[in-house]
Amino acid sequence: MGVPLPFFDIDVADLPNYRSSIVPPADFDTFWSETLAEARSLPLDARFEPIDAGLPLIEVFDVSFAGWGGHPIRGWYIKPRGSFDAGAVVKFIGYNGGRGFPQEHLLWPATGRPVLVMDTRGQGSGWSVGETPDPVGSESQQSGFMTKGITAPATYFYRRVFTDAVRAIEALRSRAEIDPARIATAGGSQGGALALAAASLDPSVKAVVADVPFLCDFPRAITIAPRDPYGEVARYLAVHRDMVERALATLNYFDVVNHVRNARATALISVAVMDTICPPSTVYAAFNAYAGAKRINSYIFNDHEGGGAFQEREQIAFLKEAL
Repeated sequence: MGVPLPFFDIDVADLPNYRSSIVPPADFDTFWSETLAEARSLPLDARFEPIDAGLPLIEVFDVSFAGWGGHPIRGWYIKPRGSFDAGAVVKFIGYNGGRGFPQEHLLWPATGRPVLVMDTRGQGSGWSVGETPDPVGSESQQSGFMTKGITAPATYFYRRVFTDAVRAIEALRSRAEIDPARIATAGGSQGGALALAAASLDPSVKAVVADVPFLCDFPRAITIAPRDPYGEVARYLAVHRDMVERALATLNYFDVVNHVRNARATALISVAVMDTICPPSTVYAAFNAYAGAKRINSYIFNDHEGGGAFQEREQIAFLKEAL
């Protein structure tokens, strides 16, 4: 963790009232309904292969399902042994992390809830290992994933990842022991963005827990965030000076602020006021645009680690009630 920059964003007292000025593109809903229809035209092909992870109290399955373009997406399915009746969770991973190892995802099984952990295509070499390639190439880009295919919504990296996230929910729902009406999405940072976007794109999701979510209020984030990944976009535009309008138009289809206007799931969101990766105003932008029932926990003296174990306690209590 880096040294926090005390209150670098707008005045702390004004943060809860901040709203983004962005508006969805006119064809936003059409773009996403057509994207998901295209993905669903291909077989889900969800596969769950049991493995011995050396964890006697739980069962672990190596997962594969068809995401965007029918590409195989890996994951873990981890469930308590015996009976359970507490709903289930789809968990998404932070930026450039992968599904890692099963023992890294025991929080939700410890509460009696199965969890499906989605690997993020193309990522998994930053801080935890991944197993899912992204077979789609792209034109020139800044190092990282934020500008991969940024010249058009149809080619942008996160079109594929958001679609994968919805298909992950469908893969979990395919399990006979899962109650399809009691599914939550969860994640932090990029994982928090995917949890919010997927719950907004799949109205059957009942609850969402999103910590310090990423991909919110792009026009503001890329101009004030002191640390990457938002800086990838700023550096790209510093080189591609003629691409500003086009790149921002693409990002508008993936801005979580636009997605959560369609949300219906009950949400618990967290924000860290000294967060130098996901500036707090951008998180409040998503929270204030969120259309469903919602609550936010603010950690005033924390950077991108957010509430950590304190927030996990809040999540456990929240899902006990929400699911």
